[in-house]
Order: sequence, then structure tokens, then C-alpha cells
Amino acid sequence: MPRPRGRSQAERDFLALGEGAHAWLIEASAAGTSRIRAKMAAACELAALVGDEEVDAALGIAAAAGRFADGDVAAIVDHQATGAAAADLVPADETHSAQLGTATWANFSTITGKETTR
Repeated sequence: MPRPRGRSQAERDFLALGEGAHAWLIEASAAGTSRIRAKMAAACELAALVGDEEVDAALGIAAAAGRFADGDVAAIVDHQATGAAAADLVPADETHSAQLGTATWANFSTITGKETTR
């Protein structure tokens, strides 16, 4: 696995949080996450409040679960504070989605039986 290296002090501070921060940065970059620097700064601010270990663990879980939205790391830290184990956090997948599929639209067309050519 590649090891990111911080080019700025802010990046070095984020990566100093631990292995979870490294994993999060790699996965977030691969997923094309927007505003990565702002999210890294928010994680460092959160670590100053609750501790590096807690935030690093949350970053590792967020990376594994593909959670890169604003507030995801803070939500995971809050969830962990209730005593929940990391094994209790399950990434969402399509098998258990409440979202309707697109099969209904498979035969939908705006053409009413007559093909026109120009």
C-alpha cells in the first residue's frame, strides 16, 4: 500500500494522527472525494478536542466503509463514544438498500412505435 507523505505542515499534522489517517487519505483520494484538505483540517481540529487515537480510529473506519462526507468522521467518533465496537459499523451496500432499482425504466421510451429517420 502506498504511503502518503505530507507536503505541507497541515498534511503532516493530519498524517501524524496515525494509520487510520493514512488509509483515509488513500481511500478518499481514490474515491475522488472533494474538499479533502478541509476534511483533513476538520479531523485535526476534532483530534485536538477528543484525542488523536479516537479520531485516527474513526478515520480508519471511515476509510474502510467509504465514508468521506462532511461530518462522517465526527459521527463515527460520536458513535464510538457510546461504547460501540468498530465491528458494529457496517458499510452500506446495494444488497440492503431501500432505494428502488431502475428495472421499471428498462422498457421506457419516448418513441411510440414508429421509428423516424432523418
